[in-house]
Amino acid sequence: MPSRLTALTIDASDPARLARFWADLLGRDAVADASGVLVPATAAQLGLRFVPSAAPRVGLNPSHLHLTSAVQADQDDTVARALRLGAGHLDVGQLPGERHVVLADPEGNAFCVIEPGNRFLAGCGFLGELTCEGGRETGVFWSRALGWPLVWDQDDETAVQSPQGGTKVSWDGKHLSRRQGRDRLRLELGAVGDLRAEVDRLVALGATRLGATGDGSVALVDPGGNELSVRGAP
Repeated sequence: MPSRLTALTIDASDPARLARFWADLLGRDAVADASGVLVPATAAQLGLRFVPSAAPRVGLNPSHLHLTSAVQADQDDTVARALRLGAGHLDVGQLPGERHVVLADPEGNAFCVIEPGNRFLAGCGFLGELTCEGGRETGVFWSRALGWPLVWDQDDETAVQSPQGGTKVSWDGKHLSRRQGRDRLRLELGAVGDLRAEVDRLVALGATRLGATGDGSVALVDPGGNELSVRGAP
């Protein structure tokens, strides 16, 4: 049986502070747990788990979040609220005519506030998308790992989405950047059955084992080089 996508794990020097930022921005609560601070998933919207890390940031993350807007006032309000909460504007080479707004959270993680009228994210909810570097083989792996359909498959770009809708996860077709250290953002899966059997299934689908972690989960790398973790049933 496929794993459940439980959260996006985000390394943070101050997990409680960063969780408060995202909880306030998303309109959710932040809950401390054994691993860090969780902003729980809601109604097919991706959850965020913030865990402590002293590792220094090296360059931009190969994945980032997209927040959606129904009308122009929504985009303006989201940007203004994010800035009040501690975000800052970020220049990643966006063109003057592009209408999305690129920001960085208080620890430098990039995210975009998407303009209204974006049809690809229509109906996905406020936390509309996690977009990542990686080719088609990565999207196919995740479709099989989660049991979610490919809702976009064109020119080496792919996206998956739960059959119930909600946050999409996409891959832009680009080769992954050269990494130094571990990924600061990592998808977290929850094994529905036996943890070892689920890890074996993911390896058979194309993942590579990295080994056990200190919190009881197992670290893997997907076919595109993105780190992920798998947790056993509570």
